[in-house]
Order: sequence, then C-alpha cells, then structure tokens
Amino acid sequence: ATPDAIADDLDGTTDTVIVRLTDEAGRTGIGETDAPPHVVKAFLEMPTAHLWSRNVNEVLIGADPIEATGLWQKLYDGTFWPGRRGLGIHAISAIDIALYDLAGKQHDVPAYKLMGGARRDRVRPYCTIFPGMAHGRSIEELMKEIGRKFEAAIDHGFRAVKMEVLFDDLVTDRALVKLIQRGRKMLGDDILMAVDFGYRWHNWHDALWVLDRIRDCDILFAEATLQHDDLDGHAELSRRSPIRIGGAEAAATRFEIREWLTRGKVGVVQPNIGRGGGLTEIRRIADLCELHGAEVVPHGWKTGITSACGRHFHAACAPSPVFEYVSPKVFDSLLRRELVSPEPAVKDGYMALPDRPGLGIDLNEDLVKRLRTDGKS
Repeated sequence: ATPDAIADDLDGTTDTVIVRLTDEAGRTGIGETDAPPHVVKAFLEMPTAHLWSRNVNEVLIGADPIEATGLWQKLYDGTFWPGRRGLGIHAISAIDIALYDLAGKQHDVPAYKLMGGARRDRVRPYCTIFPGMAHGRSIEELMKEIGRKFEAAIDHGFRAVKMEVLFDDLVTDRALVKLIQRGRKMLGDDILMAVDFGYRWHNWHDALWVLDRIRDCDILFAEATLQHDDLDGHAELSRRSPIRIGGAEAAATRFEIREWLTRGKVGVVQPNIGRGGGLTEIRRIADLCELHGAEVVPHGWKTGITSACGRHFHAACAPSPVFEYVSPKVFDSLLRRELVSPEPAVKDGYMALPDRPGLGIDLNEDLVKRLRTDGKS
C-alpha cells in the first residue's frame, strides 16, 4: 500500500494484494485482484472446513499451471460455500492470473497464446482521464486538469481516451452536457472518446436526457450511467439510447455477465479481469459476448499487473474494440509506475503484441519489500 493514499478519493492504484505461485524449479507467476487486500489474504489463508470450503493451497500444491481452466473449476467448486460471486471469485481471479503467468514462463510463451492465440496483430488501449475527485476544486479547475491529461495522453501516443465526469452535484445535467461537448472539442474528431458517468443517475429517464443531447459527440460507449444492479433500468436505457451502454464492471463470472446481456441488454460489458474470474473467465465471457453481438471492455484501474492482463486479454479476444489502460505517464501513481516493468510504448494508438513469457512483466521486489503491510520482508 502507498503511504499517501487518500481515503475519500477513488484511486484503486493505492494498494493491492499480490498472489505469487512458485514451481519446484523456483519460477514464479504473479496475479492481483482489485479487492480489499487484507480480506483477500484472509480468504486465501482460511483453513479447510469441508469439501465446499477448502483452503486453496490444497487444490494448488502439486498441480500443473498449464491446466489453469481445470484448476479454476476446482477452486470454484472448492470455495462454493464462502465464495461465489463476491470475495471468493476475486481471490480466484488473482490465482488464475498467476497460473497463466507461471505457465507462460514454464513453456516460454506469452500468456495470450495460452488463451488460444492472437486474434489481432496489435493491441489498442484507451487512456482513462481521471482528474481525481473535486476536493474543493471548481469545475473549471477540474476541466483544466482533464484538458492537461488529454494532451498528455495524445502526446504519449494514445488515440482513444475515456473522460471521467464524476462531478456529482458540482454540475447540473444541463451543464454536464456542455462539459462533455467541450471535452469532445478539446480532443477533436479523430480521437475515440468514451465517457464514465460514475453511477450518476438513479433512473433511466434522467440518463437518457443527457445521452440524447450528446449524441453528436461520437461517444464510443457510456459507462456507469445507472446504479450497478439496476438491470431493468439498463435494459430500458439501452433500448432508447443513441449511445452504446456499458455496464457490469463489478460483475463476476460468465453467469452474471449472461444476466447483463440477456436482462440488462447492454452493448458493452466491463468486468474487471482481476475480479470477474481471471484470464480463464474473461476468455469465456468474450465467447459469450460474441454470441450476443456485444463487446467486452474490461475495467482496469489498478497496477501494472492488471494492465498486463488487459494486453493479453485484448490480444486473444475478438469482441474487444479497446481495453482500459491507466498510463503512468498520464496518471501519477507510485504502484502503477513502479510495481512492475517494462512499460510498453504506445505508437499511433496501438501497442505491439506482448512477446515475453507469461504476462511479460517483472515485479519490483525492492518496492514490495518497502511497501508491504503484513510485516514480512
């Protein structure tokens, strides 16, 4: 955890829990989840109570990482009672990511090849533009910061961005329309632009009023419009909106995503790879979306481990126009900047396919030792 975390902000990069798997030859694979680290740690270390509530080590020790999908099912079945769609799936996600990292290193192939191979010859990230919560700043100060980050993203090669408009009661809906239009003018017509509304509305009528008025802004998708569990509201909004509706960033497994597709009728699902089931499950979610004519754009606001997962997911999964990328050159975060390396270059909106084994990243052991919160070194 970083020592300067701000509790009343929304920065998921301030802490993480790292799961590390080690094989008999001493090779390691790492993963993470975007969930409370100490709680995940407790879940992974809980003793076995019965067949539906097992300690994960009993499943993993002696297993072969190349069998990640089979191990996923054993972990899923073995943690049925305390797990399922919440914390248990978050913990399994971190383990699953580490399995792909380790198996890739054992077999000297990038993780995306273990997911079935490349479906494209390069990957396309979008840069999330988050000015932080207001904390006493005016809307003009926030827009100035957004403009600065727009310029930084474009200067560093991005050609797709997401404008975060978590302005709460600083602005009315009518004023919000003008701010989004202003954001589009800042970017020009050639940059892909999505908008994250931060769960602003409690009914689809209000959301639709705004979306109708920004229909000419060429918005790739509208994220977090309604309250997360309002699937019927999402369905109504999706049916009427001129802009594709995204949702499901807190959803877990293909089973919950199926509800978002069949009942919520969203055009874009956004589960976090480190929360929704790992690389094994995001691959199956992508297959499901292909059948439903929907797209997958995973939530990815975490450290460079999650960013690496995004690259491999996007390489291997077809129904994905872009993937979320927190750039350490645009958003200042100690863990995002220094926890892992190397950081791939973005050129004309794209990154090259990963070519190193596993996730293709190295953990900064000195930083881990310095920032650990469990007293171990």
